[in-house]
Amino acid sequence: MAGNKDTKSREADEGRDRGDLGAGPEGGKIRRGPDSSKSLKYSQEVTSTEDEPEREGRSLATTHHEVIRQWAEECNGVPATVEGTGHGDHLGVLRIDFGGKDDKLRHISWEEWFHTFDSRKLNFIYQEQRSDGTQSNFFRLENPNREDA
Repeated sequence: MAGNKDTKSREADEGRDRGDLGAGPEGGKIRRGPDSSKSLKYSQEVTSTEDEPEREGRSLATTHHEVIRQWAEECNGVPATVEGTGHGDHLGVLRIDFGGKDDKLRHISWEEWFHTFDSRKLNFIYQEQRSDGTQSNFFRLENPNREDA
């Protein structure tokens, strides 16, 4: 048993060395609140990079930083914010830029993106594949404690 714990600690250290962002403050668990959407209710919760969708086209939900980063990068996405929506030194609307022609997106670091994601207590609802099996870059951010999320 102790060897297993040492292996897990070593794997966690190696993950950090590779830039693994870890689970985040909720351990990847989705945040629930009075205004959680039906989309969140019917999504499969993902709390680890090892979790697999139950079926193609399944909506997934997580707060796990490394799951989100890996998904975005597999879709050639980079963390971004919408220019003109921030105030002071606070980031505005969070997005992931998949290389479209949106001139209003400004790329930011994953650390900045996740700091804002966590401070706003957001959930990440996404889809890995469409029901026809093709790759999907659908995602949406939701705050389960706000009606306008």
